[in-house]
Amino acid sequence: MAILALPLVISFLKPHASRLRLLRPGNPNNPTCLYNPLCHLHCRRFTKTTVSAVSTSAVPQHDSSTNPNDEPRKASVLTFQQAIQRLQEYWASVGCAIMQCSNTEVGAGTMNPLTFLRVLGPEPWNVAYVEPSIRPDDSRYGENPNRLQRHTQFQVILKPDPGNSQDLFIRSLSALGIDVGAHDIRFVEDNWESPVLGAWGLGWEIWMDGMEITQFTYFQQAGSLPVSPVSVEITYGLERILMLLQGVDHFKKIQYADGITYGELFLENEKEMSAYYLENAGVHHLQKHFDLFEEEARSLLAKGLAIPAYDQLLKTSHSFNILDSRGFVGVTERARYFGRMRSLARQCAQLWLKTRESLGYPLGAISETVSLVCPQELVEAAVKKVHDDSRLFVLEIGTEEMPPQDVVDASQQLKDLTAQLLAKQRLSHGEIQAFGTPRRLVVSVENLCTRQIENEVEVRGPPVSKAYDDQGNPTKAAEGFCRRYSAPLNSLFRKSDVASTHWELVSHFSGKTEYVYARVTESARLAVEVLSEDFPNVIARLSFPKSMRWNSQVMFSRPIRWILGLHGDVVVPFTFAEVLSGNLSHGLRNTPASTVVVDSAESYAGVMRKVGINIEIEERKKTVLEGSNALARSVNGQAFIQEGLLNEVVNLVEAPVPLLGEFKRSFLELPSDLLTMVANGAIDEIVVKKGNEAVLR
Repeated sequence: MAILALPLVISFLKPHASRLRLLRPGNPNNPTCLYNPLCHLHCRRFTKTTVSAVSTSAVPQHDSSTNPNDEPRKASVLTFQQAIQRLQEYWASVGCAIMQCSNTEVGAGTMNPLTFLRVLGPEPWNVAYVEPSIRPDDSRYGENPNRLQRHTQFQVILKPDPGNSQDLFIRSLSALGIDVGAHDIRFVEDNWESPVLGAWGLGWEIWMDGMEITQFTYFQQAGSLPVSPVSVEITYGLERILMLLQGVDHFKKIQYADGITYGELFLENEKEMSAYYLENAGVHHLQKHFDLFEEEARSLLAKGLAIPAYDQLLKTSHSFNILDSRGFVGVTERARYFGRMRSLARQCAQLWLKTRESLGYPLGAISETVSLVCPQELVEAAVKKVHDDSRLFVLEIGTEEMPPQDVVDASQQLKDLTAQLLAKQRLSHGEIQAFGTPRRLVVSVENLCTRQIENEVEVRGPPVSKAYDDQGNPTKAAEGFCRRYSAPLNSLFRKSDVASTHWELVSHFSGKTEYVYARVTESARLAVEVLSEDFPNVIARLSFPKSMRWNSQVMFSRPIRWILGLHGDVVVPFTFAEVLSGNLSHGLRNTPASTVVVDSAESYAGVMRKVGINIEIEERKKTVLEGSNALARSVNGQAFIQEGLLNEVVNLVEAPVPLLGEFKRSFLELPSDLLTMVANGAIDEIVVKKGNEAVLR
């Protein structure tokens, strides 16, 4: 059997020179370095699921990298223990304090007070720590290879967002020995929320070769309160990462340290805790525990003790999770439990903020971002370079990975808004086209003129009754109107308008009021001046189903990291979201030319092709369709490509390349529809069938 995977080449974001910042330590006089040298270690092989490898070629590839024996590799591999050490060393080297896990059961590293409480308020906070996460509902007695009631997360908090957090994460994978250029690493939309904590944020699941290994979130709210500044949360799933790196098919086979496996250390714990959570936990006692912990939390809140109160909230959460795993929580009860816990979380958050403020913010306070204003001298310099000939105009908004549907919708919005702007500003032009990838929205305008078209308009002034006195002489109202529009008094003329008030209808039985008018010639400004003023408003009007903040109060689908604006070879200078436009763009992340200079709007398309990026959505669809069908035919099969899946995968990465993979025949015992559903819906892969058989091939 066969399956088409879409492990796609993705790009590393090298920050725009004007956006590079250090992680901010507590002492602003003690900056830390930002990066470690990249490590280059071995690639991994992965079995028991679809096999995928990354190709930078545009030609469909066959992938045969399998380990048929499903045995751990004999060669030296990174152990679980070493992985933790390397992550700690890496994040410490870029300015994070290495902290410890919570001493109370938590379902995720987010619930640790080092995250939940510390993302609130204006104090900087850059930390990393290992967090054993307890999820009773994931109990499987150690039998499921990928699911445990106690799994290990590595949690990182960056506050405020340093501006290149994706790049920092990619480099952390290199620190683990992962050759990021040889693996399919994707940022896949994930809109995270925690009803218990009253917290939510936008970001991604991060996939490596089709498996989620990390969650990456820009916090927007915690404790039902907005967070400012925005914090970045990076949560690694260590068991999954180590299974990939070591090439094993079960968590118990992971080499924890030299000479001992994960299973030898923790398998019995999984069995016994699963038996407790699923069979033996006393429901009556747990219900009492929940009530007692809640009562204690409220008592502590009344005494002004936010930290111990939050600790009691964590205990209520764990009690609820056990009750839920035992099947004793109905839909209505769940909502009530969540409401009670969310109320406690909000009160803990409010008290924590009050406490930190009363202490004078010991770690310092991050001031509000001062809006970056485009220097007037840049506009003046651009004006001097303008030629008389009409030229191509290109605007590129560079972002972190947007959701697939946002790419489609926003590119069309950008086209429509640009057309409206040009019409309003009397700028003649040719065809307008819109393009998009997960990391860029692009609009191009053919033959955009360099100067507005002059236009004579009629401007309405005051009513005639107020413009002239009883002797017919102009009043001060008429004189002021003429001064405003540089019109001579003798050029004024009268014109009747439909009355706009009931009083006018009564006073003028004709139903009309006479006004004075002047004919005014609107000045013809240069296009570069007009676009510099108006394009920030155009970008601000782009709307998304869900938007986020990152470094200011600007809202967008995902953070904007660069803006390219060129009219011919002239940069159209403006700022938006603290980013200054220029002539720099970015290629694929894992290529040497991650930052590229675009000399002119006319050369933009060629530069994109040269760096391997296809900005046209329909062309990417064609590439995927033709490549997928060719691979299916090579094994005498047929690719079943759903339109919705196709629309998604072509907007997940910037350079999609279909690969043909296989999985073990034992999975064919499952219903064909189930395999298709998982392939299409969970891992964004296209299935291949042979003939009219009911099973996948």
